[in-house]
Amino acid sequence: MYIPPAFAISDLDTLHTAIEAHGLATMVTMTPDGLIASHLPLLLDRSRGPNGTLVGHLARANPQATRSDASVPALVMFQGLDGYISPSMYATKHQTGKAVPTWNYTAIHAYGSAAFFSDADRLLDVVTRLTDKHEASRPVPWAVSDAPADFIDGMLRAIVGVEIPIDRLEGKAKLSQNRPQVDHAGIVSGLQAQGRADLAAQVARAIADKA
Repeated sequence: MYIPPAFAISDLDTLHTAIEAHGLATMVTMTPDGLIASHLPLLLDRSRGPNGTLVGHLARANPQATRSDASVPALVMFQGLDGYISPSMYATKHQTGKAVPTWNYTAIHAYGSAAFFSDADRLLDVVTRLTDKHEASRPVPWAVSDAPADFIDGMLRAIVGVEIPIDRLEGKAKLSQNRPQVDHAGIVSGLQAQGRADLAAQVARAIADKA
């Protein structure tokens, strides 16, 4: 990933926190037929390996589980908030006219060898942990144990687990940090006016951190 210094995220804890905040990842691996990608929720185990380990599952019928080339590192991408930035948000546009559109976004790339597994106990643990994580904020969380055991056993037979010890992490937060200070307030207020208070808050934090 191309990362200009102004947009680089290098702190490991910040990278881990960003990964944990994302619900869905894109895992890309090489197969004899070329690249293949799957979109799947992943857990991060910070305690395993210097950069942590990613764990999840995919459908047993998915060819990525059987045809991935283990000698080529997998790429796992976590996409954060993103949004269009109009030149009209810039004070400099109104002053000089010298401005063009851009796109703000945050992305984390993790690299490592993907290992697939079918052990039922390990799969149940992964499914349970993923469920607990994403049900935790609900008033009445659903649990894997709420479903009949034989039904869960059947579901486990239909999936394959994947584990990726992270060899390398890259992080990029392109959030207008490179714009002149005179443009910052307009970007934040412009995003808020478009109903993007979430992205506006991230931009405001990134600008403050740079200062």
